[in-house]
Amino acid sequence: MQHAVIMAGGSGTRLWPLSRSARPKQLLDVVADGDGAGAGAHSLLAEAFTRLQAVLPADRIWVCTAARYAAAVQAALPELRPDRLVLEPVARDTANAVGLAAALVADVDPDAELAVVSADHVIRPVERFAAALRTAYDVLAVRPTALVTLGVTPTSPATGFGYVQKGPPTEVPGAAEAASFREKPDRVTAEAYLAGGGYLWNSGMFVWRASTVLAALAEHLPESAAGLDRIVAAQAGPARDAVLAEVFPTLPKISVDYAVLEPAAAEPGRVVVVDLDVDWLDVGSWPALAHTLTTDGAGNATRGLTVLLDSSGNVVLSDDPEHLVALVGVRDSVVVHTSDVTMVCPVTDAERVKQLLAAVQERSGPRYS
Repeated sequence: MQHAVIMAGGSGTRLWPLSRSARPKQLLDVVADGDGAGAGAHSLLAEAFTRLQAVLPADRIWVCTAARYAAAVQAALPELRPDRLVLEPVARDTANAVGLAAALVADVDPDAELAVVSADHVIRPVERFAAALRTAYDVLAVRPTALVTLGVTPTSPATGFGYVQKGPPTEVPGAAEAASFREKPDRVTAEAYLAGGGYLWNSGMFVWRASTVLAALAEHLPESAAGLDRIVAAQAGPARDAVLAEVFPTLPKISVDYAVLEPAAAEPGRVVVVDLDVDWLDVGSWPALAHTLTTDGAGNATRGLTVLLDSSGNVVLSDDPEHLVALVGVRDSVVVHTSDVTMVCPVTDAERVKQLLAAVQERSGPRYS
């Protein structure tokens, strides 16, 4: 059967101070429900779950997250079955997170076809995402051992994403051989990729049989594969939880791209890329989050109680309904107010928020994390 797992373990440090270790970005209500001043908002995680429901029933949707977020995830997703929650005791990068999810899904359904998607994205329209996901599952029908990656049609010469180079078309319409994976390029290279038309943004979303990715881990990352085998061999419940807590922290940290996709790309016909022609927003920074907020005629993206006078190009957010944020003559700045932190920076320095948080932690410990 077809399953999917939402990877939702990140802490979202570049969205500090709104995103915290106990309240990560995927659980924040930052995506508007609709237009108008009275519209509410929902979380990126809820958005990802609803998006998958266009293709799969709720009982075949899984969520992989940090153990400390278990209660918050269950509260955010009342339709998620408790036995579909995959909990990482510690973060050991994506190869082990994906491997753990695949092992637990395969334990329930040995023939499972598994989509791996992120909780960090806003993707519109949902219909195109659903069509691309169905195409990826169709690839597995004719190539059961394929590793399928979803590649987003680029709209700009972005330097913050990795790229997938498309090869010849496959027997499945909308799918091509993946010729190579490329790291985040410089501006000149990204412009060449965009002009050439043969490159897609690497979305970090994949579709494969659970057994296939586990076999790939056994080949390329045997230490992790052996650890995952130990975990799943234990009886589900407290016994498995105890083995998970013992074994998982010892697994080598490595991304699934390095551990599985890139080695497999050297094997002809093994890695396939499906075009995902959508509006794709990777909500990883304040300028990116601004696209989910209300925007005025001066280009100010706001949420919460705010008043702006003679100001433009700002991102302003307050999560305290009793606290007014007022700006006058301010240009191109990020202003974020929470109950215990106010953060201000130029939009051009938004990528340094993670560095700022590190400095705060050095001075004040974990209090504001």
